Amino acid sequence: VQLQASGGGLVQAGDSLRLSCAASGRIFSSYAVGWFRQAPGKEREFVAAVSWSDTRTNYAASVKGRFTVSRDKSRNTVFLQMTNLKPEDTAVYYCAAGFGSPGAIVTLTPRTGSWGQGTLVTVSS
Repeated sequence: VQLQASGGGLVQAGDSLRLSCAASGRIFSSYAVGWFRQAPGKEREFVAAVSWSDTRTNYAASVKGRFTVSRDKSRNTVFLQMTNLKPEDTAVYYCAAGFGSPGAIVTLTPRTGSWGQGTLVTVSS
């Protein structure tokens, strides 16, 4: 499966933004699709994930309550709705798909899953 993330941009603290991850090809029911981010000078980190077969989700503690991940199977697309954005949310955001539950793909890497190109989110204070 090939993934393409979009929707990034420059926003102010407190604003909202919605990222989209469009998939071409089949996403298996045993897969989850997740969002990861990498800030300048920092390691990549898990943000959120959703099961492709049901509505199970998983969130990093830093975004829980502010971000919502969802999927639209009819459009083969996963969304990340981000609200109350903070400067520390500034990063390149990537979507990725891999075998397992939303909890299991926390440790997904480019070797173990399918990754799309990132989209930059910049939050100014």
